[in-house]
Amino acid sequence: MGGFDAIDSLLASVAPEAGLPDAAVRRELREQAGLSKAQVARTLGVSPSTLAGWETGRDPSGEARTKYAYLLDGLAAKIATPDASDIPEAETAPPPAPAVSGSGEPSASPVDDEADDVEALAVPESCVLCSNPAGQRVAGFPQHLDPADCRPVAAGAPAAAEQGATPALAAPSPLPSARSANARPEHRPARPTRRAERPRPPVGRAFQPAGEPADLIGRVVEAALAASEGDVEAATAALARKAIPDAMALLDATRIGGRYDVIAHPWMPDILKRQSSRGADQVWEARPKWTRAHLPPGEHEVTALDINGAYLSALKTHLPLGQLEHSSGGVGHDRRRAGVHLITPPSWDHEDVLPNPIGQRDEPGPLWVTEPTLRLLLRLSGPKYALCDPPEIHESYTSGATEGLLEKFRIALKDARDTAIADGDEVTLEYVKAMYSKFVSTMGTSNYNRELYRPDWMHLIRSQAFANLWMKALKAHDAGLTVVRAMGTDELHVIGDWRRVFPEGRGVTEVKIKDIYTAGTADAAAPHTEEA
Repeated sequence: MGGFDAIDSLLASVAPEAGLPDAAVRRELREQAGLSKAQVARTLGVSPSTLAGWETGRDPSGEARTKYAYLLDGLAAKIATPDASDIPEAETAPPPAPAVSGSGEPSASPVDDEADDVEALAVPESCVLCSNPAGQRVAGFPQHLDPADCRPVAAGAPAAAEQGATPALAAPSPLPSARSANARPEHRPARPTRRAERPRPPVGRAFQPAGEPADLIGRVVEAALAASEGDVEAATAALARKAIPDAMALLDATRIGGRYDVIAHPWMPDILKRQSSRGADQVWEARPKWTRAHLPPGEHEVTALDINGAYLSALKTHLPLGQLEHSSGGVGHDRRRAGVHLITPPSWDHEDVLPNPIGQRDEPGPLWVTEPTLRLLLRLSGPKYALCDPPEIHESYTSGATEGLLEKFRIALKDARDTAIADGDEVTLEYVKAMYSKFVSTMGTSNYNRELYRPDWMHLIRSQAFANLWMKALKAHDAGLTVVRAMGTDELHVIGDWRRVFPEGRGVTEVKIKDIYTAGTADAAAPHTEEA
């Protein structure tokens, strides 16, 4: 019998190859079905980057080709003739209005995320995805409406894109990850069809309501507790070990329906590359490490406040979408773009009561700073505060930006964190904390996270956390509190009735007491700050 099996295999190997539709049709079928690259790739037994290659013109061969053709044929049939029995009554209702994010902009959804008006440009501008001239602007960003028009600036320029991820996991196993490292970013036309003409994804395959990612987190925690037979410490340790891939999978899940692809491995300028294997790059993050030199006379009760979820809140920041482009010659600051900037910072004359917004820097002269630091300096130099002169911008590496790129990801983590606090669930709380903190710390040059290489994002998110802390120090100062110390992202020491300024609690918009100590002396006119 074995001989006949071998003959059958040989005959199969010389049979005509299964036919495949054009690459653009392959992607369109997957997207109309509401399936992510990760979901399809996992089913076919290939990597998401391999699937991305198939959707950009590379053809599979052998058994993989046969399976892929079978899947595409099935999707085409399913989309062309949907089974009415598969669609519940709720699916026939009009689509809900888009949710509004904290920035006031509608958040992306699978139905409405491309209904923006297209603005024709009199003078072409650089596309945010490929940097070539584009004649249209969509959602405020110049870009090509036809993906075929998006071409690399230079042959061989390293870039990658991956939007999709698992919209919902069927089993509470370790979250599968999906990130493409080799595919060029593709962008769908801004308005491919009118809203009424858009196909509705099959039931159960579209991105679920906002609570779904938090439910996903809950299922993974339950599985870890079950595997450890209720041992909380063992479950917490196991979850922490896989926090990085789980965070990446959660990011994928929350990116379903997003307007822009997440570009995982774009080209980076030398200033964002490490100068040595153990060295740092050239970007200055403005980390505050400040203690007030002198206190008012007398003894004072100082409260050390802990800022909750500093990195979690900082995920809401302006992140560059496409390849960073260089500009110089005093072009000024474009608020529609984000990146890193070479500036000469202004002098700071308030060191006695507030830390320098660029942190403690010994060397004078120009330095590379991130978008949040530049925006903070521009804000403080404006008429509302007038605390310093505007910084002088010499050069920039920027791209079209959005503040909401990670918003669904942030909200999913925040919701899971809030629920864990309300339930007294320390396992989930530690798991969520590990997910967002390791996500930020490993997206640069890390051996622990090779799915996302965005040192620019890492710097921007961390600097946003520093800027958020600095603004809290300013808020305390303006409210009449004495600011004693500002450290890192989450530590602020003040004298005075801080509860009238900051709400107390464990939420991300609240603060909690870290320590209370006495500082200063009644005898000295200018006592030195001393922590008990």
